[in-house]
Amino acid sequence: MKKTLHRLAGWLALVLILCFWWSSLLVELFFSTAALVWVKNSIVSALFLLLPLMMLAGASGFALAGQTTHPLLLAKRRRMPFIALNGLLLLLPCALFLAHRANQGLFDEWFYAVQGLELLAGAGNVLLLSLNIRDARRFAG
Repeated sequence: MKKTLHRLAGWLALVLILCFWWSSLLVELFFSTAALVWVKNSIVSALFLLLPLMMLAGASGFALAGQTTHPLLLAKRRRMPFIALNGLLLLLPCALFLAHRANQGLFDEWFYAVQGLELLAGAGNVLLLSLNIRDARRFAG
């Protein structure tokens, strides 16, 4: 049961982050300002699902791994603080800032600088989470 919860939470978290990333990029390139405001507000709303999923994936992963010293699981364990800190210190504040600015109609250099930072940090988390999934699949055989 723990393994299933871990897999499900990890995959759903990754899918949500990918949806945030792609929707932000695509709405900037091809859609209206109203659509941009909607996407930014939707991302903030979806954080109430993403944050518990990330906590569940992390906690269940640590519980499943226990005190193992297998190199693949140690690599996953080393990545998790970077994923969490990136999310809490960069991605969460960026999402809140961008939604706030979008709601005010302030699409200035600050908005786009933070949008660029959010896209870079989001891509970093996608990479790290993907590596964790790859290592979990290798470990499972």
